Parts: sequence; structure tokens; C-alpha cells
Amino acid sequence: MSTATAVPSEPRPSRLDDVKGWFPGLDQVLFDWLLSRQARLGERGDVVEMGAFMGKSAIFTAAYLRKGERFTVCDLFDAPAPDEDNAAETRKSYSTLTRVAFERNYLSFHDELPHVVQGPTSEIPDHVAPATCRFVHVDASHLYVHVAGDMENTRRIVVPEGIVVLDDFRSEHTPGVAAATWEAVFTRGLRPIALSTQKFYGTWGDPGPIQEDLLELAAGRDDLHVSVPEIAGSRVLRFSGRAKPPTGPRSRFPAPVPPPAPTPAAAAAAAAPAALPSGHSSVRRLAKEILPPVLTRALRRRLRRG
Repeated sequence: MSTATAVPSEPRPSRLDDVKGWFPGLDQVLFDWLLSRQARLGERGDVVEMGAFMGKSAIFTAAYLRKGERFTVCDLFDAPAPDEDNAAETRKSYSTLTRVAFERNYLSFHDELPHVVQGPTSEIPDHVAPATCRFVHVDASHLYVHVAGDMENTRRIVVPEGIVVLDDFRSEHTPGVAAATWEAVFTRGLRPIALSTQKFYGTWGDPGPIQEDLLELAAGRDDLHVSVPEIAGSRVLRFSGRAKPPTGPRSRFPAPVPPPAPTPAAAAAAAAPAALPSGHSSVRRLAKEILPPVLTRALRRRLRRG
């Protein structure tokens, strides 16, 4: 097993935005809505993330875990890639990725690490039992053959009403993700729930009730836009806009709070020159405190003479 390589010492993240990665505010809103809905309805199950990078979305998702649920995160980190194509992709896009950095970031927000699988996502079935997961986030390889395998493994481990999220399904540099995503829709029964600018949200269950809840939540916000196109006879919610993200998990290493600005009166008092003491006795005391002894004695003689 590969040992995680050391990374340069960096400050602990004091907020989620300090963690490197791609997790826009709009997707944070959708994750929050979907995960909170599952909690509200009492839907239980484990959670899986395939591909973690520096841990940004994993840190966010872990805040919605409930007692007894298991969070599994699978990533190559420093392990060898399973084939040369994947190795080339890793060298190009994730050359600074290490397990040490992920763990440092994650433990800045949570007390315990998730169950970490350091290896290719094809190993997920060895660590996650069938039909046990309520939420699966697929954000690993962008190569079609790997994403198609991730989708097949996801279908096996997710419960029928569970949520599946795929990243980069529409980016121009990731056509393999798009191909695997829509193949799952048209040939493997995956049903779209919603689309954001970056992620596809689907289920192998009935998307209708979820969509109705999302439309109700979106109706009260003016920082996002939703349209409802149809794809092959099924509606899908398309979200866009610069949505304000939820509060999210709090770091255990918050940034220092700057001291309050002084009031005008205090600032004026600090800027005013100090008043000089009056009288011979005060002068003698001041001289004793600040002057050399020879000058102090000369000053005393001069004061006695007049």
C-alpha cells in the first residue's frame, strides 16, 4: 500500500471556501435541500463519495450524516492509477493531491475521518454493501470507461429512492462523463431530477415528489433561476444563478476575530499629548524616573536655588 507523501505545511482552513476544489454555491444549495429532505422524511442509509480531491464536498456532505450511518470516501490519493490513461489524467489535473492534505482539511471541520478507500473506484463494491446508500456523489475519473463502471457500481449500492449526483456531466473537457451519464438514463433506468451548471442529480426511484419539493423551495428565492424542460418525455429541473450557499460546517480553526475599532472619543484621547506634571515635587519625580543621576542632581540644585 502506498504511503501518503508529505505536503508543505499550510494553515488549517478556517472556512469551507479555504479548501481547494470545485463546489459552487448553487450545488451547495442543492446538496443541502436534498440531504435535509432525506433527514426530514426519515430516509436512512450510508453515503458514498467517489473522488474527493482536497475534501471540499466531502466536508460539506459529512455535516448531514446521522448516528449509525457510514460515510465512505474513495480516491486514488497517492496510490498508483489502474491504467496509463487514468495515470495521465491524474498527473495532469491532480498532481498535488495527497491523502495527507485531504485528512488535514477534513479534520479541520469534523472529529473523525470517514471510511477512506485509497484506490480506484472499482473497489467500491468491496467496501459498500448492495442497496445500503441513500446518497452517492460520483466525481472521480472523467474517462468514459471508468465513469460507466462507477454508474454500474452506484446502481448496485444505492437504495431505489436514493440520490445520485454526477459531477462534470456537461463540461467541454469531460465528454466521457456526459456519455456515461446519459447512457445510464437511456439504458439503465436512471431518472433525472435536476441539473445545475456542473452536476447531474438523479434517482432510480420516482423523481416526481423530490422535484415538487425542490420547486417549492426555489420559489422563495431570488438568487437562482429554474426552468423545467422535458427529456424523452420526462421533466427535469434546470437550475442556474449565483445562489447564496448555506452556512455549511464550521471549522475548528476559525480565523482570529479582529479587535473592535476604537470609538471616536477613545481615538482622540489616545492621540492627545500627555499632560505634564506641575510643581517642583512632580518635576523632581519625573526627573528621577527618566534622567541619568548626574543630571537629576544638577536639576535638584537648580530648583533649590530658585
